[in-house]
Amino acid sequence: MSRLIDTGLYNEVKNILELARSRAYTAVNFAMVEAYWHIGRLIVERQGGEERAEYGSGLIHNLAEKLTAEYGKGYTASNLKYMR
Repeated sequence: MSRLIDTGLYNEVKNILELARSRAYTAVNFAMVEAYWHIGRLIVERQGGEERAEYGSGLIHNLAEKLTAEYGKGYTASNLKYMR
């Protein structure tokens, strides 16, 4: 008992869903870039602007360990340095 679906209706619904997905992806991507920028800013502030300070290096490695343990991969020391 298959019913025919109005092709026009289907295409309109499909377009609405694809637009919503695209907007959601863009919003999430923007939010993550903004979060990474803020993380980098905080690291720079805590390091006092010194890129190679001994305290700064330990800070990044310790932060990377804690973030990775709680949030999974993506928060390695090298990624945090990129955010910085």
